[in-house]
Amino acid sequence: MTVSLLAVLVAILLRIVIFGMPEASLFQVGYACLAAFASSLIGVLLIENVNRYPGVERASAIVPSFAAAYGLIAIGLLMFKLDYSRFVLIGSFVAVVLLSYLEHFRYKDELVLRISVLAQPDGAALPQLPSIDWLKHSDHAGFDHADAIAVDFRLPLSDRQSEMLADAALAGIPVYNLRHLIESVTGEVTLEHISETAYGSLTPSPVYQTIKHVLDRLIALVVLIPLLPFLLLAGIAIKLDSPGPMIFRQSRMGYRAQPFTVYKFRTMQHCTAPTPAGLDDLVTKDADARVTRIGRIFRRTRVDELPQIVNILLGQMSWIGPRPEAEKLSRWYEEEIPYYRYRHVVRPGISGWAQTVQGHVADVDSVSTKLNHDFFYIKNFSLWLDLLILAKTLRVMVSGFGSK
Repeated sequence: MTVSLLAVLVAILLRIVIFGMPEASLFQVGYACLAAFASSLIGVLLIENVNRYPGVERASAIVPSFAAAYGLIAIGLLMFKLDYSRFVLIGSFVAVVLLSYLEHFRYKDELVLRISVLAQPDGAALPQLPSIDWLKHSDHAGFDHADAIAVDFRLPLSDRQSEMLADAALAGIPVYNLRHLIESVTGEVTLEHISETAYGSLTPSPVYQTIKHVLDRLIALVVLIPLLPFLLLAGIAIKLDSPGPMIFRQSRMGYRAQPFTVYKFRTMQHCTAPTPAGLDDLVTKDADARVTRIGRIFRRTRVDELPQIVNILLGQMSWIGPRPEAEKLSRWYEEEIPYYRYRHVVRPGISGWAQTVQGHVADVDSVSTKLNHDFFYIKNFSLWLDLLILAKTLRVMVSGFGSK
């Protein structure tokens, strides 16, 4: 509430300082203030909703939450043909985002959740995170010092434990499924038995999948036209930097395990050898000597991925989804890693959950962890998670995280 009011006040003050006191535009400013206040409140609610589990970093949720809220309100203003001050609305959006980040970083170190673990499998390790203090619980103690309770509901609970959970819920203390909570704080879903997927628990929503597929292609069509001059300049830069084609083509494993040809800007020295590439040649190593000068810049900023807009238009890829692996590498992973094929249940993406939290990986152990991240995305397949990945992707493009 405080952040929402401050954001609106900041926008109004800037409007007065730059344009003077509103007179004929009084109603425009009034409508914009109401819209801004409602948008910021909705954005705060969205952030709090995603933070029901502590696994999602609050900072990553700020921009997509407020962008979605302000976008919905703006559509409403257009539908009802209300004349409003765009300066106040846009200014309040910028202000509420900045104020939210300031608030987050000011109290970030103080936000340590104390979670009491009531039932836990023997020998199971809990992830050690600076934002969570795991409390060992005794059946003879209460939950007075706990912010939340975690229980593995696969284990039998005593009558005493069931009563304690009921009392805690009535007292307003959140009770989490321990397994779901660990998935949330780690961003991974680990498959232990094939029965875990037998009833569709990792099958994404077909409705959202269809809507997303249509939106992906529409957005690709809209952004490709203005991007064409930039893509042409990028291609010329590649040609001037090293001999070889502008575009790199490779067969990769796609949706429903169907191979397709992926398009990327070439970032490595062009190889004219007729011999087929081995597995080692398909993996990009740290400080790989094959990467060109312009290629390093393109990889760091993810510019090399932009030609995959064509793959999206062809319906082979999505903007957001598990990254497609080289077909030969993917088949090798299938032999080495159980359940690897299940990641093909959704369309591969230009950016994905694993890339934004883990970066580029190649060895089997790291790929197994990456697969757990992919399953987390598939299990939580939703518009909200896609917006969160989009926000993280923008941060990755600036920082260069995970590039090789």
